[in-house]
Amino acid sequence: MLQPKRTKYRKQHKMNPKGIAVKGSTISFGTFALKSLEIGRITNRQLESARIAMTRYMKREGKVWIRIFPDKPITKKPQEVRMGKGKGALDHWVAVVKPGRIMFEIDGVPAEVAVEALRLAAQKLPVLTRTVVRTDYVEK
Repeated sequence: MLQPKRTKYRKQHKMNPKGIAVKGSTISFGTFALKSLEIGRITNRQLESARIAMTRYMKREGKVWIRIFPDKPITKKPQEVRMGKGKGALDHWVAVVKPGRIMFEIDGVPAEVAVEALRLAAQKLPVLTRTVVRTDYVEK
């Protein structure tokens, strides 16, 4: 599963993401991509599940790029613990996505295979998504 090797600080503030994605909003590597339409947090487990769904449908042909990385630590307190006593221990890692952010890219497979693979990946994610195609793509 994806997570940082090391971080400067163990815990982070929650933050309230606003606006649309500026960085990572264009297709850079592949031909087909999965783009987020809303703000959300994607856990490392959800990312891995989506990646596995895509590669299995593509039968390991072509190439997949994951354009987001879960680098935000989420903490959680144990169940039935009283209020106070500080912030909880690290529970999992998430990637924060804004509308317009490209999450996955695919290349090296036919259009119908790529669209279906991205649809299967989108079912694993907690945000609304859209499949986008590179502007200079020409079908063979």
